[in-house]
Order: sequence, then C-alpha cells, then structure tokens
Amino acid sequence: MTVSARPPVRIGVVGAGFMGRQHIGFVRAAAGAALAAIADPAVTLTDAECPTYPSTARMLDAEQLDAVIIANPNALHVETAVECLEAGVAVLLEKPAAVSYAQSRRLVDAVERLNGRLLVGHHRRHHPAVARARAAVGDGDLGQIVAVSALWSARKEPEYFTGTPWHSEPGAGVTLINAVHDLDLLRHLCGEVAEVQAMQSSHARGLEVEDTISLSLRFESGALGTLLASDAGVSPWGWDQATEETPAFPFLPDEVAYRIVGTRAALSVPNLAKYAYDPSVPADWHSPLSRTYLPVAPRGSFPAQLDHFLEVARGTTEPLVSADDASRTLALVEAAALAARTGRTVDVRRFRDGPPADDGGSPDLPAPGGLDDGA
Repeated sequence: MTVSARPPVRIGVVGAGFMGRQHIGFVRAAAGAALAAIADPAVTLTDAECPTYPSTARMLDAEQLDAVIIANPNALHVETAVECLEAGVAVLLEKPAAVSYAQSRRLVDAVERLNGRLLVGHHRRHHPAVARARAAVGDGDLGQIVAVSALWSARKEPEYFTGTPWHSEPGAGVTLINAVHDLDLLRHLCGEVAEVQAMQSSHARGLEVEDTISLSLRFESGALGTLLASDAGVSPWGWDQATEETPAFPFLPDEVAYRIVGTRAALSVPNLAKYAYDPSVPADWHSPLSRTYLPVAPRGSFPAQLDHFLEVARGTTEPLVSADDASRTLALVEAAALAARTGRTVDVRRFRDGPPADDGGSPDLPAPGGLDDGA
C-alpha cells in the first residue's frame, strides 16, 4: 500500500467549544483524517455529519477510533487523556496539558505506563517560522544569545468570561491560557529557564484569576528574557495578531511577538527579520544594521500540527511536544506564579524536583520549594 493510499485516521473530538470546533474543521479538511465522532454533553452542532455522544466513555465504547483530539475544559484534560490512552487510542491534547504541574506528572506517568502515543497541542511549535528561528539559534547564526523579549496583549470581550465560567476560575487566567504558549516557545527557542521573577495583577477585571503578568527570566544558557502578557489591554502586539493562525484575530503583518538578541545578529519572530552588520562595516553600535528576511515556506500551525499528529497516531514518528516536555512548561508557569505571589526569585529546576503538590492543585497553589535562598 502506498503512502497516499493509507486509510484515513479515524478521529474523535472531545469538546465542541471554541477550540473543539476549530479542530473539527481541520480534521474535515485533512486528506489523511476522518471525523468519526464528537463527544460533548452540550453538543449543539446541527451539521456534525458524524455520531455525537454525551461522554468520552460512550464514544470510546461505541466507535472504533484510531485517535482522539481533546479540547474540553483544562481541568478535565488529564482525566480524559488517561481514559483515551487506556483505550489504546492516540491523543492530541490541547494545551495546557493539565491545570497543575503535579497533574501533568500523572499524565507523564500514564504515557510511560501505557506506552501511549500523546501529542500536546502547543501548536505554535509547528509554525514554519518557529522551526526556522530555532534552526537559526541552534546553528549559531545569531551568535551567543544574550536576551529575548516576548509580548502578548489583547482585550478579551466580557462574554469570554461570562459565557464560559471556567475562564474565570483557577485553572484559567492569562498565564495558563495565553502566556503558556509564549513560555513554551521561549523554552523551545532558547532552552530551559533557570530562574524566574514575576509580578501579576487582576485589577483590570477584578476576577479570581490574573489578567496581566510580567516575567523576568534567566535561561540556563545565561541569556536573560522578559515576557509581558495581558488579556485586558488593547494592543496590536502578540503572536495571534502577527500571524494568520485564526480568522478571529485581525492580521497585522508588520508586528512581531518575539525579539531574540545575539552577539552577531538579532531576529524577530514570526516575521523572521534578521538584523546584522554587513561584513564591510565594523560590527559595533556605530555602524548601520542590515535587515534581511530568513526564507520559509508559509503554512498554518494547526494543519501542520494535525499532519504531525496523524503520523504520531500511525506510530511513524515521535511527538514534537511530549507529555514530559509540556510538563516542563507547566512547571515554569507554576514557578512564575510562585514568584509573583512571594515576590522572590524561583529556581525552576529546584521547583521541578521539589515535593509534588496535591493532585487537584492549580497554578495559584504551586508545589512547595524552589525559592532562591539568596533572593
């Protein structure tokens, strides 16, 4: 059988909310996938064109599935993923993998115990600009990385919170819903974070979860970084605005989300503008910088992620974002929450290796340990 003649991967989707509906559309458009079923207790899709079920268990019992995409509320991610892994199907789990680092370690253990196939949906890693930027950093094109800055800010509508109550509850917040993407990409592009300092605020909305967070990072490489994220502030700055990932966000092609500074050159992402000195001039601040753009073939993150997931489901490749990898991003998120709450520097490695929190914890109640004694 040729590759083109391979049977489509039969996929069930858990959760038919905002992200679930997007995934349903991507599955329908993919040549190698077939939408086999949808599980959602409140499903209202009149044009589903496939069986619908009130629960994941009912769907798994009734359908012969190869894979499941999980896009239900964050607090249900681990439970649903383990249920699917135990049924022997491959899993694409929307980010965050869990609402706490402790829960994410339970997921890591389940994947190992069941020899499961699980990809965590940090979809930006699949964007061609990210792969090109990572190659530029890894190949030394920018020299030694000394600093990186990231910014994401957009004003969410009130209905985002009133229409979906869990958006206002622990397990949500701009850090875990939005900044988690940026922290994941900063790890992916610049390596593991050694230390984090943070301040957060909920004054703009007055909700139980934060609406704004500011982070200072020290990477294990010695590079420094910053991240500012807010879901209450009007701005054109951030990944969603700088790409055409979803029609829900107006596209501003001249904006960027990340700026990576090296000793030989600087790079902005996702537009891949590279700033460096021409060989004909002294390489110092008195000389003009030349701007070029790194070449890359355009493609959306979500279709690329789905194609990758199909190969994970078939067992032909390892997941780009494993449960363990995603767990490290959650550890960084919780370390940032601890830093914001205490006003102290948190050693991220010590935090990861410290005593686990209660399995039902949230990023507002991180595991003990990890504070820098010298802070």
